[in-house]
Amino acid sequence: MTLLETIHDPAQLRALDYPGLEQLAAELRGKMIRTVQHTGGHLASSLGAVEIALALHRVMDSPRDRIVWDTGHQAYAHKLLTGRWDRFDTLRQTGGVGGFPRRSESQHDVFDGGHAGTGVSIGVGLAAARDLLRPGDPGRAQRIAVCVGDAAMQSGLTLEALNHLGQSKHRMLIVLNDNEMSISRSVGGLSTRLNKLRLTRAYQETKEASKRTISRIPVIGQPLFDLLAWAKEGFKRSWAKVGFFEDIGLTYIGVLDGHDLPELERAFEQAFHLRGPVVVHVKTIKGKGYAPAEADSISFHGASLPPIDLGLIDPTEEPLPVTSGPSRKPKTYTQTFVEELVRLAAQDERICAITAGMPTGTGLARFGERFPRRFFDVGIAEEHSLTMAAGLALAGQRPVVALYSTFSQRAFDQLVHDVCQNDLPVFLAIDRAGLVGEDGTSHQGMFILSAQRSLPNLAIGSPKDEQELRDMVVTALAHPGPMSIHYPRDAGEDLPDRQGKALEVGRGEVLRTGDDLLLVGFGPIVQRLLATAEALSAEDSLEATVVNARWAKPLDEALLGEQASGKRLVVTAEESAAMGGFGDGVLDALNRAGLHVPLLKIALAEGFVHHGAVGELRAQQRIDLPGILAQIREAMGMMRGERAAASGANRSRSRSSAA
Repeated sequence: MTLLETIHDPAQLRALDYPGLEQLAAELRGKMIRTVQHTGGHLASSLGAVEIALALHRVMDSPRDRIVWDTGHQAYAHKLLTGRWDRFDTLRQTGGVGGFPRRSESQHDVFDGGHAGTGVSIGVGLAAARDLLRPGDPGRAQRIAVCVGDAAMQSGLTLEALNHLGQSKHRMLIVLNDNEMSISRSVGGLSTRLNKLRLTRAYQETKEASKRTISRIPVIGQPLFDLLAWAKEGFKRSWAKVGFFEDIGLTYIGVLDGHDLPELERAFEQAFHLRGPVVVHVKTIKGKGYAPAEADSISFHGASLPPIDLGLIDPTEEPLPVTSGPSRKPKTYTQTFVEELVRLAAQDERICAITAGMPTGTGLARFGERFPRRFFDVGIAEEHSLTMAAGLALAGQRPVVALYSTFSQRAFDQLVHDVCQNDLPVFLAIDRAGLVGEDGTSHQGMFILSAQRSLPNLAIGSPKDEQELRDMVVTALAHPGPMSIHYPRDAGEDLPDRQGKALEVGRGEVLRTGDDLLLVGFGPIVQRLLATAEALSAEDSLEATVVNARWAKPLDEALLGEQASGKRLVVTAEESAAMGGFGDGVLDALNRAGLHVPLLKIALAEGFVHHGAVGELRAQQRIDLPGILAQIREAMGMMRGERAAASGANRSRSRSSAA
């Protein structure tokens, strides 16, 4: 039995000595690597935060004390230490352990997160609630810690929370996990000694006493104190570089070795004895303990691992089996989008690209390599990305903002106020539209279509395949106003590459004709509708027309009205939330045309969709091929039943009249 297998509650950690803790840290890393080899996941971030998790749980009493993991992708060690090691092999699988903290899994998980920058605000709220308790209430002794990655520290929400915290002075610990040096570190032995001194209660008490004493000296007291304070602040800015945090009212400690467990424990414990909020800045190695992840933390941030060299991690258990996939995969929609964008940017110097901390995931890293002066990574600041794009458009540029669907929600106000209100030619590339799978509720791209449909001036499209995505990239960059193009994380249809060509905005196309049903799809789900039509023809003797709408706004209302006329049932299909979505738009269009045909909306059910493989989630939501077929057959069966019931009622009335 491994040491990890004996840990069922984080309180057990306090009984371990440091050699035992080092062994446990190695076992935690080994368990993460083996699991992610099988399931995929956020490996590098969690490998780097192992000692932080151990130190926090040793100096805090969770769940009475509250540990908030900003974003949550650093929390695998926390999950393993809080009673989930025996289920950790189900990480990100349907019905298994989630990839982010989840309150439904454990009382030690404080907040269901997944988006960066939320942690400090959550912590401030928890601390404010604690400080509202009556004096003498034992709950006022609660310790609150937030672990924030250096990238999330620059997000607007974090900065707003820090500004408030500096004013409110709520007692809490912020652990700044710096693994990319995005905040300057203090250097030299003097800085280290100063930080250790500043952590002690004696120093804080002496500092307050000196302030009182010097300022009371007649005549020269206050000027002398001001002079010393000025000199101290200048020294700190020159040597310790802590001015930002202390200027807004936070005590700053750093930089500490984030893998030195005794040092972390001492810093965290003593920080909790200081008045007010404290930032402890620790330097960690992203991917610590797994050499490939240390060397390439970007690729291993969210990873599906190849077979592992077990000698790298000193394993204590057998690795999980590895299944081999096909040697060649079709291009993803993301790859196709970037290829076409790069091709067009080579011809038009006005085209520039913006991403919010996701150059690799959105594919824009390739654009940045080719056109570095026209590429802007604004960090985790989606709001700024849209407003900056508005400024670029006002200056005559053609900005492209590539965001994951779930993260684009954060910039909704900027889309409304800055882009659409000004009717600016901003191309918003919505990646990961629809179900994305294992990251779960916080990352499914299911809500943005419904939100965007209400916005004036905004055209919204989605391609049926990767060739049509190329066409939509061309169309968006020629469009005189704002346009949002939605495409999934999936691989395409493996169609031959070709250059894109401009489409008519708001014009759909008929892919198949039939007299009985009309199937209308938005996005790649159209491929499933084509397969559905073939199955209905072969198995049910029902012939269906299939329309690729292409556009959710503006809809091709003339085409829809023409094709819906005389049909027994209209079916709409989309991989997004049903309420306010594409299906509602089609229904409104048919009503405006005076066509009252029965309509079946196939979309995602109301509520959040949990983690699991995309194929399994589509089956759960009944938007895969069998699910779509079943829903159509059920609807047709209900219609036949209603007609039979109506016919029976009519016959009864006829007999009654005859009598």
